[in-house]
Amino acid sequence: MSLAVVTLAAGKGSRMKSPLPKVLHTLAGKPMLGHVLEAAMQLPQASQHVVIGHGAEAVQAEFEGAGVRWAMQTEQKGTGHAVAQALPDIADDAVVLVLYGDVPLIRTETLARLAESAAKGALALLTVTLADPTGYGRIIRNDAGQVQAIVEHKDATEAQRLVCEVNTGILAVPASLLKAWLPRLSADNAQGEYYLTDIIAMAVADGVVVEAQQPTSEAEVEGVNDRIQLARLERVYQAGLAHEWMAAGVALAEPDRIDISG
Repeated sequence: MSLAVVTLAAGKGSRMKSPLPKVLHTLAGKPMLGHVLEAAMQLPQASQHVVIGHGAEAVQAEFEGAGVRWAMQTEQKGTGHAVAQALPDIADDAVVLVLYGDVPLIRTETLARLAESAAKGALALLTVTLADPTGYGRIIRNDAGQVQAIVEHKDATEAQRLVCEVNTGILAVPASLLKAWLPRLSADNAQGEYYLTDIIAMAVADGVVVEAQQPTSEAEVEGVNDRIQLARLERVYQAGLAHEWMAAGVALAEPDRIDISG
């Protein structure tokens, strides 16, 4: 079974207050999308599919020669619609791994675990538990602790909003199942969009195992919506680099203030 990584990178990122496509804003001197692709390309025999829209030409030019297959999302109709644009280039017997071009600290090891579960027929879902889950889709479980659905914040009841386990958006699933579920998505929700998250309830209804996994840290799955979040992840990334160099014997007088890029 082959692996097809679909990275969503079509958003405008208006909160960045910049004409530059959001995924081209840099972390440690490299575009955020570059960090995501670097992690994904370390997965064995994985094809790379990137869904683009706003600033498509600039994004393609930045990654020319990177071996990426491009899919165009001309209308912003939600994550389910975005993933559907890449499916025609993906074989039915593949595993599809969905990533986001503005989540730059995702780790290859985390992705490999998700892909391994999906290769066994499960829908592998990356979730994270937050002290403040405001704005995120909530993971709804039954009394036995099994995942039943994801409810977006705007559609959640007051009781559901008390749930602190949230959706990261990152998941892996057999392509044959995804191709059956996506045409059944509805835009009848508060956002008027086709939510990829609605396939969780479809999987449960079809008897497909939904396996929730968690990342090594919150920062690994944190998305960037504005320059404040980007600056915060820059410090997390730089702290990790400083730790690696000090562990290798490099003396850093002030590791909190070092910047390594390129």
